Amino acid sequence: MQSYWPEFLTVAVVHLLAVASPGPDFAVMLRQALCQSRRNALLTAIGIGGGILVHVCYSLLGIGLLIQQSIMLFNVLKVLGALYLAWIALQCLRARAGGVHVEQDSAGGQSGLAALRLGFLTNALNPKATLFFVSLFSVVISPGTPIALQAGYGIYMALATGLWFAMVAVFFTLPRVRRGFNRFGHWLDRLMGGVLLVLAGQLLLSTVSGSEPPSGPIPDTDR
Repeated sequence: MQSYWPEFLTVAVVHLLAVASPGPDFAVMLRQALCQSRRNALLTAIGIGGGILVHVCYSLLGIGLLIQQSIMLFNVLKVLGALYLAWIALQCLRARAGGVHVEQDSAGGQSGLAALRLGFLTNALNPKATLFFVSLFSVVISPGTPIALQAGYGIYMALATGLWFAMVAVFFTLPRVRRGFNRFGHWLDRLMGGVLLVLAGQLLLSTVSGSEPPSGPIPDTDR
């Protein structure tokens, strides 16, 4: 087992660089942390970590390679991801002036299940994450690595992702941090909506242009 440590460290470093980069996951997580309760923000972080397991499972089963080779399947994934990002973006763009309004856990606010589902779907429907994990499992991780160990890599990445976004959630739900964003909170919300809308537009444009799933260098999982 000691011979696999260099491979694991490579996976860990590449994943850390990818998960820490700005993208849909971070944009959604930031909005949740500033506008929802800490409980809901943490549930969204757990959902994002859970979404990682979806990519890990189809990569282990070999379905990820099929998606990478099939333009039609990959375009379907991009359209679904773009529509979901656009829907989230519209929610952000509807933000009203008056500072950051924190929705507490109540019958009229976001439920815990909705917060969990938001994080899960944001990551699971991210086609860039699909390419990242397909490349990771086909380039970085050796085909000779035992399946159980590959699954262990996947579980580690899911836990590390959830932990990273949990720390983001805790930091941005601190009262002092929220007060700092209070004066221009609705503008931040709209900015996040604009970013997500641009990302959705890029996905749709790439679908119309008929671009093929790239192969080779590992793409960014969250950009």
